Amino acid sequence: MSKVIINSFKEFEQYIGQDLGTSEYLVITQERINQFADATLDHQWIHTDEVRASASDFGATIAHGYLTMSVMPYLWEQIAEIRNIKMMVNYGIENLRFGQPVVVNSEVRLHVKLESLMDLRGITKCQLGVTLEIKGNKKPALKGTLVFLYHFIS
Repeated sequence: MSKVIINSFKEFEQYIGQDLGTSEYLVITQERINQFADATLDHQWIHTDEVRASASDFGATIAHGYLTMSVMPYLWEQIAEIRNIKMMVNYGIENLRFGQPVVVNSEVRLHVKLESLMDLRGITKCQLGVTLEIKGNKKPALKGTLVFLYHFIS
């Protein structure tokens, strides 16, 4: 898989409306879920109690929705390399919908389309249509729009 390489606003512009690619799969392990629970203080049993969760409708623990959301910047970096920047800012997430829980040990990957790009007085506002796919499932874990601000070096 080759990354999309972007060095400037002008280069970024040519991809508006296009699919930019799909990341590699990432396994959502129980260790990752437990670490996220510790970091966020969210130890709800469906995420961390493997015995109790095995008797649930899911048959196992599930990842926090916010955990699945939080791996998207990491997966995005597998798809595109934005060069020649002073800084990148996670600006927001729009229209996010969780479609299906991610059961422990599932593999997820990110598919990205460049929805829009704006030049805000030298700062590039990038809106990415994202789908977090679950291997072997037709319904995605989530869909939405990631918004990043890129400060390209002039």
